[in-house]
Amino acid sequence: MKRQTLQSIIKFLIKTLTRTQFLGVENIPASGPVIIATNHMSYLDIPLLFANPARPEINALVTTKYQNTFFLGWFCNTAEAIWINRDIADFGAMRAANEVLKQQKALGISPEGTRSHINQLQPGKPGTVLLALKTQAPIVPVGIWGTEGAISRIFTLQRPRLTLRFGPAFTLPPIGRENRAQLLQQYTDEIMCRIAALMPDNYWGYYRENPRVRELMNTLP
Repeated sequence: MKRQTLQSIIKFLIKTLTRTQFLGVENIPASGPVIIATNHMSYLDIPLLFANPARPEINALVTTKYQNTFFLGWFCNTAEAIWINRDIADFGAMRAANEVLKQQKALGISPEGTRSHINQLQPGKPGTVLLALKTQAPIVPVGIWGTEGAISRIFTLQRPRLTLRFGPAFTLPPIGRENRAQLLQQYTDEIMCRIAALMPDNYWGYYRENPRVRELMNTLP
């Protein structure tokens, strides 16, 4: 199956089987490289990003643990996702991600590095920051919610309400060697707080007590 055919099928299924709303899509640059940084609570997150109405050429970094999952493995291969081994420093995957951005495409990535099993944000990891600093691509945060438990509701024809809310694009200033580790953590927290600010507060999890989340909320329309 061709990638475009799969995309059309996924869009049809999302429209038919769910009540999904894409909010703030005007924040996604219409062209050029962009990193779309998302939370990750469900297997549905990847298909939902794949079906976004703004950047159909989007690729995504996906953990290799999904390779042996029948549907997801097939789906990600057909969607031309980039497999990344989260257990090692996977330089090959990062080079492939860098190449996607060089080709002026959109790249989806979860800074948490893995799916949350508690339906709340987990601590972010610095991989997204390192990629953004290397490529100087803008970052668009997106909060996805309603996906927890949605698969079982789909199978019982309940049409779950799913929301993807995209925030304003931003870039990270370059950093030098001095205080590098501290700044990497600060930038990682900034990305995660921007994701949290887009979501209802019951999803904030690890970032619940971070004052930056409410500060960012006050700047959103």
